Amino acid sequence: MEKKDGIKVVILCGGRGTRLAEETTYRPKPMVMIGDRPILQHIMEIYSAAGYREFILPLGYKGEMIMDYFLNFDLYTNDFTLELGDGPKKIIPHTSRHPGWRITMARTGEDTLTGGRIKRIRKYLGDDRTFMVTYGDGVADIDLAELLAAHRRMGKLATVTGVRPINRFGELTVSGGLVGEFREKPQTEQGLINGGFFVFEQGVFEYLDFDGALEREPLERLARDGQLAIYEHRGFWHCMDTFRDMEKLNRYWAEGSPPWAKPAASGGRVGHE
Repeated sequence: MEKKDGIKVVILCGGRGTRLAEETTYRPKPMVMIGDRPILQHIMEIYSAAGYREFILPLGYKGEMIMDYFLNFDLYTNDFTLELGDGPKKIIPHTSRHPGWRITMARTGEDTLTGGRIKRIRKYLGDDRTFMVTYGDGVADIDLAELLAAHRRMGKLATVTGVRPINRFGELTVSGGLVGEFREKPQTEQGLINGGFFVFEQGVFEYLDFDGALEREPLERLARDGQLAIYEHRGFWHCMDTFRDMEKLNRYWAEGSPPWAKPAASGGRVGHE
């Protein structure tokens, strides 16, 4: 896949993930494992597969664990032999898989909110007008090229991906006191929710402050000003908000064909709020 120059991807990595305390007591949420790798790596692979390989990671809670993982990425992801003797240790790699990523890690504060984290990484965007943003806990089979194209067609400062989440409970169709149909946790037919996978223009920084959350005043003001487009993703999307979510994503991985690792087949449509 050809590298898509000029589009950097910001992945928000600083939150505490308190609803997943079984894991996040010990590690930052983006480092929670799905299969043999952290969910952060899965997210980066989604973008990388589409040709987007320049990442900015705003770090916060336990951010040093994310730094350590990527500083030692070759050792964590490849087989090697370690020779220890009287002289310097020697590492002999047996395999070498390099994703070709460029990663900027930015310390953005232990308790900074999402808007403030984005505000703090502006200098790392350089002169790039357009950039992508997503959360460090959600995966999808989204068509990122179509998302970007939709953003450009709308010509707004921001585009948010709208998704319909999986119901947490099975859905029953009842007739005459009998269950006519049972569907195990289908996607809801209710309204769209914020699924992350944003595309922003640098004009968005005028809506951000160093102390606020992206999801409150900035997105609300963008919507009021007619500057927030929405791209509807109709395919697979799943966040990792709770322990049950983590177990579900790990089941997908164990089955050998995780939906987020497939090309998007469902497409999407674009509108604006």
